[in-house]
Amino acid sequence: MNETILVTGGTGTLGRVVAERLLGDGREVRVLSRKPAPAGTPYSWRTGDLKTGAGIAEATEGVDTIVHCASNPMGGDVAATRNLIEATRGAHLVYISIVGIGQIPFLYYNAKLATERLIENSGLPWTILRATQFHDLVAGFTKAQLRLPVTFTLKGRFQPVDVREVADRLVELALGQPAGRVPDMGGPEVRDSRELARACLAAVGRTKPVVALSLPGKAARAFRAGANLTPAHADGKVTFEQYLSEHS
Repeated sequence: MNETILVTGGTGTLGRVVAERLLGDGREVRVLSRKPAPAGTPYSWRTGDLKTGAGIAEATEGVDTIVHCASNPMGGDVAATRNLIEATRGAHLVYISIVGIGQIPFLYYNAKLATERLIENSGLPWTILRATQFHDLVAGFTKAQLRLPVTFTLKGRFQPVDVREVADRLVELALGQPAGRVPDMGGPEVRDSRELARACLAAVGRTKPVVALSLPGKAARAFRAGANLTPAHADGKVTFEQYLSEHS
C-alpha cells in the first residue's frame, strides 16, 4: 500500500518545499489549503480550513503521516491544531516549531509552545522539530525597510537557516518512525543582527546606517541573551550570503 502524506500549509514558505521534496517514490502527497487547487498541480489537493475545521476530516482520511507546517503569527495555531488532531485517526503527526519558544515570551511563541503541548498529549504518534529563523524572514525584515533612510534591527544575534534544509529534515522525519522531540536545527553561523542587515543591503547595492534597537521587556532580553540560538546544532550548510547570492 502506498504511503499517504498530508502537508498542512502546503502553499507556504516551508510547506511548499516539503511537498515538493515528498513527491515521488510511490507516495501520495496531499496538500491542505483554504484555496482551490491551481491548474496543473501535481498534488492530491484538499480544500479545508483548519481555523473552522471545515473539510479537515476529509483531508485526513486514510492519511499515514501529517507534516503540520500551517501557522499564523496573528493567532489561532492552538485551535487549528486541535481541529486537526480531532479529525485525525492514528496518523504520525510531524510538527515544525521554533528554537527558544520556552524562553522567549512572545505571544506567537507562547502559542507555538502551547501547540507543542497539545500534540504531545494528543494520543497520536508525534515528532517535533524546532528550527531557527529562516533566511527568508531575516532578509525580508531588512528588505521591507529599503525605502527608509535607516535600517532598524533587533539588537541581538540570529542563526538563520535555509528553508530547503529544514524541509529536507522534516521529510526525513516524516518518512521515519515517530521520534518525539528531536534535536533542534539551526543555521551554520551565529551572526550579529547588524551584520545580517548590512549583508542584505550590500546584496541589493545599498549602503545606509543600520541601527540595532534594544527594546524593553522579557522577550527582547531573551533574544539578547541568545535564547533563539542553538549553536550546538548548527546543522545547516547554506550561509546567509549564499542565500542572498541566489535570491537578490
